[in-house]
Amino acid sequence: MDLLPIDNSQIAKKHGFRSLKLVNVDLDQEFQHQPFGVDYGRLDNGLTYYVRSNPKPRLRAALALAVKVGSVLEEEGERGVAHIVEHLAFSATKKYTNHDIVKFLESIGAEFGACQNAVTSADDTVYELFVPIDRPELLSQAISVLAEFSSEIRVSKDDLEKERGAVMEEYRGNRNASGRMQDAHWALMMEGSKYAERLPIGLEKVIRTVSSETVKQFYKKWYHLHNMAVIAVGDFPDTESVVELIRTHFEGKNSGPDPPIIPSFPVPSHEDPRFSCFVESEAAGSAVMISYKMPADELNTVKDYRDMLVESMFLHALNQRFFKISRRKDPPYFSCSAASDALVSPLKAYIMSSTCKEKGTLQALESMLIEVARVRLHGFSEREVSVVRALLMSEIESAYLERDQMQSTSLRDEYIQHFIHNEPVIGIEYEAQLQKSILPYISASEVSKYAEKLQTSCSCVLKTIEPQASATVDDLKKVVLKINNLEKEGSIAPWDDEYIPEEIVNIKPDPGYIVEQIEYSNIGATELTLSNGMRVCYKCTDFFDDQVLFTGFSYGGLSELPESEYFSCSMGSTIAGEIGVFGHKPSVLMEMLAGKRVEVGTKLGAYMRTFSGDCSPSDLETALQVWFTGILNVNLLSIVSVLFIFL
Repeated sequence: MDLLPIDNSQIAKKHGFRSLKLVNVDLDQEFQHQPFGVDYGRLDNGLTYYVRSNPKPRLRAALALAVKVGSVLEEEGERGVAHIVEHLAFSATKKYTNHDIVKFLESIGAEFGACQNAVTSADDTVYELFVPIDRPELLSQAISVLAEFSSEIRVSKDDLEKERGAVMEEYRGNRNASGRMQDAHWALMMEGSKYAERLPIGLEKVIRTVSSETVKQFYKKWYHLHNMAVIAVGDFPDTESVVELIRTHFEGKNSGPDPPIIPSFPVPSHEDPRFSCFVESEAAGSAVMISYKMPADELNTVKDYRDMLVESMFLHALNQRFFKISRRKDPPYFSCSAASDALVSPLKAYIMSSTCKEKGTLQALESMLIEVARVRLHGFSEREVSVVRALLMSEIESAYLERDQMQSTSLRDEYIQHFIHNEPVIGIEYEAQLQKSILPYISASEVSKYAEKLQTSCSCVLKTIEPQASATVDDLKKVVLKINNLEKEGSIAPWDDEYIPEEIVNIKPDPGYIVEQIEYSNIGATELTLSNGMRVCYKCTDFFDDQVLFTGFSYGGLSELPESEYFSCSMGSTIAGEIGVFGHKPSVLMEMLAGKRVEVGTKLGAYMRTFSGDCSPSDLETALQVWFTGILNVNLLSIVSVLFIFL
């Protein structure tokens, strides 16, 4: 008798990905501007719309009004006005007064903050709603709210006076330690451009004294329908009726005859790195951040897409090294990661950040710089790149298999990026085909070359954060000079890769057998009793096509211990997880599971010992092997004994 039933539909879906045809990769092929899989168009008044039917979640719709207007468009006396307009939108419009919009949305279950909100950034403002549509009139009313935001926000003297307090409260909330450091770092990053002086929160003086006429002029000048898009994704029976609702509520809106040209604001590059040492007593700990700025990439062709994959592989490979270093004895930092981030419209950055011990910022900085220099000198190994390749292939496979389970909010956000940043929407099927066709042919040398972009002469900004001063700007400069000299001399040794076993379970267990099977038809579950006494209960669902959730428990926990041993044992799961509870060190297990979607964790509670996790259906056996090694691993017993004695 099989332990678990064979789900032919899951096997078919898995084979569906594996049998996806490879595409002929023409690097010069351009992506279509028309987004895939969505009803897309433009009204006569210039408004762009995106409408898509999506059943996740049922009877709900994710809506947005995206406006290509942000704080960078403000003049000196308007600093903060773009954000004030956003606040006024929920206060009063031509049709809704006295916060009636907020009251209406809350009356239908769309809580303020979670389901109705807006965000103003340097380049854009986005209004978002997440509303129930179980009654037909609710969708129409919600779209009418977005239509009011587009051109009917009321900006009277009384409205502005009422809203100043809320905006000032937000301003004061941003004056904490984190806000002050972020603002100072932003000014350093954007030095020499208008962005440096156009933080969305604005200036206190402007918030307190700006006139309603100034706010109204800004709103009327920039809020033009040509610069806007309305997005509607939800559990609609069809898209045509939703497009008609958009026409009904928006076609009568006009923003003037000539749409304003949105200017660009370049951010100058610099060869000399910039340094800052923030000392803030309220800081939670010490940290280091290194940013390498560069022009934002365009994603117009297959070649651009391939370059994006190479970049992603580079960052993943670098993060694997950072993770392994953080698991060494006496590491230079607690954690470290690298990522690519779009800063403003014309600019992106590779950002490496780490958290470290007190007075450890220089050691962390040195380790981070050395690792990037090591890649430039020696590159990544074929094994490192193959691990990353398997990881990316696993991620796109999971996305492909769960393409029918995407949440409406995720699709809405994708269309917002298409409108604001011209990011192509090519569809998960074609994207999966592209990655299957491209990833196997990206070499380790190509991935390694990306390290050339992470040099301190490439518009680099370095900062440290400390509760108490220990590092100075001169100290940071000395570390940079030291690593640059080591790299020029070739004095940085190659990466020393650790041995990775082929099998998770070294000794195969003797199989047991099922002694009893009970069906629970009322909940659609089956319980099995195994020959070793273990009971297994399983239930098949259609919630997600590429997910298995599992949990197991055994009675007995911390409540059985004497008080003197409680604290040390309560930390047992955490420390054992850091050291390696599943038969291998975490860094080794990470590589052994490359290309598989498996997460397993343990917990020791007051009355039970539990394990839980999730995996892809095809990786269920691997997940159970990981759990099996945790049960039988003698190191687990040793770790617990040590914890009993020393913690």
